[in-house]
Amino acid sequence: MEFNTSLSQLPDPSDKRIALRVTLPAERALKKGHPWIYDQSITDISHAGAPGDLAVIFDEKRRFLGIGLYDPVSPIRVRILQARQPAAINVDWFREKLEGASKMRAWLDGTGTTGYRLVHGENDGMPGLVLDRYANTLVLKLYSPAWIPHLKEFCAALAQVSQAEHLILRLNRSTERQTGLLHGLSDGMVLTLQTPPNPILFKENGLIFEADPINGQKTGFFLDQRENRLRVQKLTKGKSVLNVFAYTGGFSVYAARGGAKEVVSVDVSQHALEAAVRNMEHNKLTNIRHETIAEDAFDVLARMKSQKRLFDMVIIDPPMFAQSEKQIIAALAAYHKLTRLGLGVLKKSGTLVQASCSSRVDAETFFDSVNKTAKDMGRRLTEIERTGHPFDHPVGFNEGAYLKCLFALAS
Repeated sequence: MEFNTSLSQLPDPSDKRIALRVTLPAERALKKGHPWIYDQSITDISHAGAPGDLAVIFDEKRRFLGIGLYDPVSPIRVRILQARQPAAINVDWFREKLEGASKMRAWLDGTGTTGYRLVHGENDGMPGLVLDRYANTLVLKLYSPAWIPHLKEFCAALAQVSQAEHLILRLNRSTERQTGLLHGLSDGMVLTLQTPPNPILFKENGLIFEADPINGQKTGFFLDQRENRLRVQKLTKGKSVLNVFAYTGGFSVYAARGGAKEVVSVDVSQHALEAAVRNMEHNKLTNIRHETIAEDAFDVLARMKSQKRLFDMVIIDPPMFAQSEKQIIAALAAYHKLTRLGLGVLKKSGTLVQASCSSRVDAETFFDSVNKTAKDMGRRLTEIERTGHPFDHPVGFNEGAYLKCLFALAS
C-alpha cells in the first residue's frame, strides 16, 4: 500500500503529554475498561492541549491509569488507547493492535466473505476509528479530529499488516465540519496512490455486492447485518418478502437466494435501489420477481395496507432514530409506528424481522416496544430469535452496543 502526499502534510503529535486527574467514578470506570473520559469528569489538567495530544490519566497517588487521545472540542475529552500499563503510542503500537484485530477476523475469508469490519473502534482498542474491508479496498472512518496527527503512524502500521491496495478516508459529520483541524483532508478522499474501482465489488457469504465507499452511507454498505441477512435467507423459500429501508438490497439478495417467489425493495433513494437491482444481477438472481419502490417507507407501508397488499415476510431495518438522549422518545414512537405499519402488511403466521441501530435505545426497551405494539394490535408474536452484534463488530462496553434485531412469527 503506497500513500499519496496528503499524509505527509499532516502535523506530528505533540511530544508534550497532558497530565489529567479525574473523579473517582471516572477512575472506577476506567479501571473496568471504559474507553472514554468525559469533560465533566476531569478535576485537574496540566495544560491546554490540541486535538490529538496524548493525555495521561493519573490517580491521586500519581499512579498511571491510562493514556489516550485528547479532544478539546468534544464532550468525550479523552479516548483511551492504553490502560493499566504505560505504553509508547507509535507505529509498533498501532501495528500490534491491527495485527490482533486482523487475526480475529481472518477466518471470515474462508466463508466466501471479503467485506467485513477490521477495526471496530473502542471495542478493538482504537476509539473513534473504524476500518472496513471491501476486497482490496479499505475504508477508514474517523469520529474525532484527535486521530489526524496520528494518521501517518497508523497508516504506516496498516501498510505492514494489510495487503490491500486502496485506502479511502471517511469522516463523520461533526469531524467533517471542523475543517481547520483537518489539514486538507476531506470526506471521501483517497489516501493511496492508486484510484480504487467504482463501484467496488466484494463477497459476503459467497454473494457478490457492490459498495460505494466514497459516497455511500456509513462506509458504503451495512456490514453489521451480514449474519441477519443469512438468517433471512433460511426463512424465505417460496415466500413473498417486503424489504423496507432496503438501501442497496442486502436483505433482498439473500431472500432471493433463499428461494423467495417475490421481493419488494423500498428505499427513499432511487440511486440505492438501482444498486440493489445490480446486486441481483451480480448474483444471477434476475429470475426472481424484484420490484423496487423509491419512496418514503412510512408512506409506502400505509398505502400497501390500504390496498390490502400482504407479504409472508416483512423486514424493517431503519436508520438510527436516536442520536442523543433527547431523541429517545421520538425514536420509540417511530419504532412503534413502523411495527404497526409492518404488521399491517404481514400475513397471519408471517415473519416479522425488525431491527434497530440506535444505541440510545437499549435492546430490552426496543424488544418490549415491538411486542407491546403487536399486542395492542391484537397480533401475537412468537419470537424465533433475538440477535445482536456480529463477530466483527464486538461490544466491549455498554455504550458500544447498538444493533438488535427481532425475528418473530405473527399470528
